[in-house]
Amino acid sequence: MIRMRHVTAALGAIALAACASAPVNYYTLIPAPSGEQAQSPVTPADYQFELMPIGIPAQDDVPQLVVRQGGQAVALLNGERWVAPLADEVRGALAVELVRRTQAQDISGTTPTQGKRVLRIKVDLRRFDSSPGNYALIEATWTIRELGSQAVLTCSSRINESAGQGYAGLVAGHQQALATLAGQIASVAPAMADGRMPACPAG
Repeated sequence: MIRMRHVTAALGAIALAACASAPVNYYTLIPAPSGEQAQSPVTPADYQFELMPIGIPAQDDVPQLVVRQGGQAVALLNGERWVAPLADEVRGALAVELVRRTQAQDISGTTPTQGKRVLRIKVDLRRFDSSPGNYALIEATWTIRELGSQAVLTCSSRINESAGQGYAGLVAGHQQALATLAGQIASVAPAMADGRMPACPAG
C-alpha cells in the first residue's frame, strides 16, 4: 500500500510538471496605440456612432483559436487563446479603427452628446477563418443608419488578408482584415450622417 501511494504521488507530480511545461498564450485583436495620437489634434466629426454587439459564427465562439488544418479539418488550440471573448475582441478592434478613421466618438453604452447625430452600426460575421502562414479571412454583413432616419444601408464584405508565420502572424492578419472592414464602414458614414444614401463600398 505504501509503495502504491508513492507511485500515485510520483504520477501526480509528473502530471503537474507536464501542465506547468505547457503555458497558455493569449492574443488580442485590439491594435496597440499608434504614434498618430501624438500628432496635432484633428477636427472631430459632427456625428457619433453606436457600435452594437458583434455576431460571430458559433464554431468560433470559443476561448481557443480555431484554425484550419487542410481542407475540412479544424483544430481548437488549447494553448493559444483570446484574452477576451472573440465577439468582444472584434467589437473592440472595430471601435478603435472606426474612431481613428472617422474622428467620431463611440457612444456605445453612454449618453449621446446633444446636438450631434448618431449612427447605429451592426456587424455580423458569417466567417472568421484562420490558416496560420496562409490567410486570415472574414465575411461580414453590416448595416448602418442614422437614428433620426428610417433609411438603412446594408452591405456585405469579404476580406482575405495574408497571415504571417505563427499564431501572432495569424492574429495580425485578422487585425488588418478588421481594419479594412472598419475602413469600408467609415467610408460611407459621413454620407449616412448627412441623410444621403451612398453605395456600398467595393469588397
